[in-house]
Amino acid sequence: MTDGLQVTTTTADRDSAADLARSAVAARLAASAQVSGPVMSFFWHLSEQGEGEEWQVTLKTTTDRYPALEAHLRREHPWDNPEVTALPLVAASEDYLAWLRRTVTPEQ
Repeated sequence: MTDGLQVTTTTADRDSAADLARSAVAARLAASAQVSGPVMSFFWHLSEQGEGEEWQVTLKTTTDRYPALEAHLRREHPWDNPEVTALPLVAASEDYLAWLRRTVTPEQ
């Protein structure tokens, strides 16, 4: 197990997804981010089943930076209660992990 995380959220449109990805990387809360979509989503919302197209944002960060990244995504997201989930990077090359840690470490 590593200290790296893959964090995801979704938005209703490409521009919102790109804004979240761009701002998180610019703030050095994520080392990288990818936007994928559209994807079809099926969900429960306000006691009703729904479905629709969404755009997925995938970000890479560390466990130390996750709380600040989550706060950023929740603050900047257009939705009141966005999905923000994280999965551990179970394995990754040591060179990649070193780059990830360096990139999200705030400059002193």
